[in-house]
This record gives sequence, C-alpha cells and structure tokens, in this order.
Amino acid sequence: MIRVFVPLGILAAVLLGFAAPAGSADLPRIGVLWPDAAVGSSEEGLRQGLREQNYLEGRDVVIEWRRTGASVEDARPHAAELVRSNVALILALNTSSARAAMEATNTIPIVFISADPVATGLAKSMARPGGNATGVSVVSPELVAKRLDLMHQVLPHARRIAFLVNPNNANASGQVAEAQKTTRQLGLQLELFEARDSVEIDKSLRAIQRSAPAAILVASDLWLLKEKARILSAIRKAKIPAMFPWKEYHEHGALMSYGPDLKDVTRRTASYVVRILKGASPAELPVEEISKFDLVFDLRVARELKIEVPQELLYRADEVIR
Repeated sequence: MIRVFVPLGILAAVLLGFAAPAGSADLPRIGVLWPDAAVGSSEEGLRQGLREQNYLEGRDVVIEWRRTGASVEDARPHAAELVRSNVALILALNTSSARAAMEATNTIPIVFISADPVATGLAKSMARPGGNATGVSVVSPELVAKRLDLMHQVLPHARRIAFLVNPNNANASGQVAEAQKTTRQLGLQLELFEARDSVEIDKSLRAIQRSAPAAILVASDLWLLKEKARILSAIRKAKIPAMFPWKEYHEHGALMSYGPDLKDVTRRTASYVVRILKGASPAELPVEEISKFDLVFDLRVARELKIEVPQELLYRADEVIR
C-alpha cells in the first residue's frame, strides 16, 4: 500500500477551494495625473496623507500614476485613459491636469491642486465648488504680490525687475497681472521673459543677463521648477538676486523663496480622497485655501551678492541657511 503525505497547508487550500484574500482588483483605484516636473516630495505627501487617514496603498486603495506634461494638451490623453479605465477618483496635481480631467468626465470625482480654482473654472466658489471637483488652493496670483514686497524689503533700491514666466501655465495670466499691478504700486518696472520649453528658457536666461535687471522673480510653475538647476546656474553666473516660489530651489543656491510646502499641499489632498471614497460629494466639500507659507533665506548667497537681509525678515523666516 502506497501512502501519500500531503502537507497540511496544501490540503487546507484544496478543501477550502483555494480561498484567498481579496486582491487589488477589489480595491478602489485612484488615478493620479502627476506632472513630470512635480517633485518626489509630492508623491511622499500623498502617501503620508493617506496613512494619516488610515488608508494604505495596496491594502485599502490602488494608486495609478500617470506622468503628464505641463499643459492641458499634455494631460488630456492621460485623463481620457483614466476615465476609460473607470477609476474611482482622479487626483490632479496642477491646474492644467485638473482642467483636462474635467474635460474628460463630469461624473468621476476629481480632487485638484490649483492656484486659483475659481478663476480657472475648476470651482464655482470656494465654499461650494459644485460639479464633480474640489481640492486645495495655493492662491498663486496673490503670492506674487507678497514675493515682490519681500524682495523690495531686501532690495529697496532695485527698480527694474525681470519676471520669468511660463505662458503655457494655466495660471500665468493671473500671475502676470498681479506682478504688473504690484510693481506699479511699488514704483517698479517689470520686464517679462517667457519660457515655454528648453530652447526658450535658454534664450530668456541669456536675455535676462544682457538686460541686467536689479532683481529677478521666478513664477510659480512646475516646469520651471524642473529646470531649477539650469535657472540657478544662469542667475548665479549673472550675480543677480532672485526670489523663487518654492524652497526646493535652494538645492541649487537660491537667495530667497516664499511659498507653500509642496509635500504638505499634496498631503492635504488625501483627506478629500478618503472622504469622497467614503461617499461624500465633491460639490459639497469646500476648497481648502493654504495659509502656511515658508520664507527661506540663504545667507551664504546673500554674502556672495553683498546683500544684507534685514534682521526683521530673518526673525520672521521659517528657515535661514547659514
């Protein structure tokens, strides 16, 4: 008589019909439209925010990342693909991708990050966005005025300001209008330099060096952030003081920056994601306005440029690099 010994685990699986825990196919899927210029901290911020809501990727939700360019046109095919795949929710990490998502669907919920969601048509109002989209606002146009004011305090004798801007950005016109208004109020002269792509950014950086303005303001734009090493190299070579929108520019020697923490902004979107997955309507969820902005100075760069940052501003700064 031949005896066959079957391991207990295998025998149990046979008797139970190979029962297995539910796989990722049973989990809600989030489609993320992620501009290829977005920093890695944005991805970390989303996962951190989900953990804070007791949601873990792979256990409670599946995240499908879609890299996009900086424009609405770049994001459209990715938004359409996510809609066809019937994701439970789309997270759009900039205004252009949010507009592409809203063009693609009026039923799938959308959570966005946007500089001015009302002005750009993403929400009817901040309190009641309506439609199928809500999210976080970083009030970019208003921040332009604050950056110019801070720059004026550091450089009170500077009169001619270069403004480097990407006109393909959905919020570019608002930032330019705010910059023009503020420079008029401060008695300053503003010169616009456009940068849509790698060729144009090199051309504009050379033009800025020839123009030799007293200071440079760099617009809030993720594509410009992607080019931060190239921008800082040219600015430092020209020895022109500059103000930047995010602290990530300090990795390459920025003098000063004022703006939101990109990781924290993305972290805040997670609460919207979870509430909507639990049944909340985006039309009824007020848009959150970011109110915390980081002021950072690098005194090593200030010494190179022979600039003395007012002590009052150093006391107010969130970070001073020495």
